[in-house]
Amino acid sequence: MSSSELREIIYKYALQNAVKHDGKAEAGPVMSKIIAERPELRSNAKEIVKIVKEIIDQVNSLTLEQQIAEIETKYPELLEEKKHEEKKKILPPLPNVKGQVVTRFAPNPDGPLHLGNARAAILSYEYAKMYNGKFILRFDDTDPKVKRPILDAYDWIKEDLKWLGIKWEQELYASERLEVYYKYARYLIEKGHAYVDTCDSSTFKKFRDSRGKMREPECLHRSSSPESNLELFEKMLEGMFKEGEAVVRLKTNLMDPDPSQIDWVMLRIIDTTKNPHPRVGSKYYVWPTYNFASIIDDHELGVTHILRAKEHMSNTEKQRYISEYMGWEFPEVLQFGRLKLEGFMMSKSKIRGMLEKGANRDDPRLPTLAGLRRRGILPDTIKDVIIDVGVKVTDATISFENIAAINRKKLDPVAKRIMFIKDGEEFAIELPQMLKAKIPLIPSKQEEVDRTIIVNSGDKILIESIDAEDGSILRLMELCNVRVDKRNRKLVFHSKTLDEAKKVNARIVQWVKSDEKVPVIVEKAERDDIKIINGYAERIVKDLEIDEIVQFYRFGFVRVDKKDGNMVSVIFSHD
Repeated sequence: MSSSELREIIYKYALQNAVKHDGKAEAGPVMSKIIAERPELRSNAKEIVKIVKEIIDQVNSLTLEQQIAEIETKYPELLEEKKHEEKKKILPPLPNVKGQVVTRFAPNPDGPLHLGNARAAILSYEYAKMYNGKFILRFDDTDPKVKRPILDAYDWIKEDLKWLGIKWEQELYASERLEVYYKYARYLIEKGHAYVDTCDSSTFKKFRDSRGKMREPECLHRSSSPESNLELFEKMLEGMFKEGEAVVRLKTNLMDPDPSQIDWVMLRIIDTTKNPHPRVGSKYYVWPTYNFASIIDDHELGVTHILRAKEHMSNTEKQRYISEYMGWEFPEVLQFGRLKLEGFMMSKSKIRGMLEKGANRDDPRLPTLAGLRRRGILPDTIKDVIIDVGVKVTDATISFENIAAINRKKLDPVAKRIMFIKDGEEFAIELPQMLKAKIPLIPSKQEEVDRTIIVNSGDKILIESIDAEDGSILRLMELCNVRVDKRNRKLVFHSKTLDEAKKVNARIVQWVKSDEKVPVIVEKAERDDIKIINGYAERIVKDLEIDEIVQFYRFGFVRVDKKDGNMVSVIFSHD
């Protein structure tokens, strides 16, 4: 590629980025666009960055109106792309809608919600809202041993759903409905659709794998009378069997090619003296499995549409047996593929492992909703991402860059801009007179919110080392133009106006008065670590609220995490 072609591509994307961000392009997003279009340039990224910065300075010296005029003249397709991006995605209509739509979200409270399992919550809620229907929150907490609920997780989940703006009309806990499940179990046993199996697991497996050719072992009780099986069931409830000695099985098709479908377990014994349930302790001894409890509750709650991951396809088929035996209409099931987030672990077990090792659920390295929230991702961004992916059977992969792009677009018009210096160097400034810098806090609301910084000759000024090139002319943002004198550690007044800065191609840089600086700690999440960046921000950073998301000029968006005396800690969100 020729030098002129490269510069043309850079100029195009610098203009596009500038128009997106109130006239101020930034190097990171521009580089991403260039590499996406011409991947072969990746190996020369260091050299290209220098040209990108040069052209960005040129583009940023134009007014927003001039930038738009340039795009309209030279690259009108970029405006069409912008219009296309702004088209709001909507969900496809639900199938088989009859009367009121009722959806539910049924999380197992054994850990915090992450982006993957929040998908079912968002889609279920959005569909209920779309049809003016009903949305239910049901905690699927009937496994106090293997997927043991965490007591705090009930509140975690409710807190995360509220953060997403999700409201539910009904809330219930499966662990408090065991008598209901026992009632249905008795009915199915009485009708000959279920039985108590007292065989060991290997005996049942041999019978199952023979597809009914093997003579039924006496302990299986599949052919025993309903009265005999009801008696065995009552003995289970009375604690006369130990864990593993008896289960209740549903009679299904012995010839089913899927072994997991054959006479699956409806209820089993869990020794809750050893594994007490966090809500009901050791009150119950016989616990329903997920598939048995789910279909009963879906029926009793009047659920019409279920949105679930396709990994539950086998569970859907299991639940149909109960529905057919009971003569119920089975809900419509919409299945979607896995949602993978590039650069994050999505495994619930791995997340739980990190929590057990001391990580908090809002660790910004995690794809938990709490982690994304702490990182400065907005709830509307999460909803937009999920709705954009929609209900697709195929697996979907989302990069954090996609999330950041949506989040950036929402933050740009409303986030305050703050000057922040990392790797700073201190210089004394020489001025002909006192100067005032009037800097808008929010560029889109310039007339409403701004701050004034007074600078006198002799004041100490911090600028970043990367900008402190000896002899270079810099424009200190909204203040004046100076020449860097590294030898004498001075910034010497050159001129005042932006037009004068343009004439000498002066780079516009952020700065902080030394006697007003506020120490800032930035925590930047990386895949397996947290990188700490120390720096200084202008004094207005002390007035920010906890959880406020702001943009540090030429650094990125950050969320205010803690304030300790004169120290402010922030979490890096994204460029």
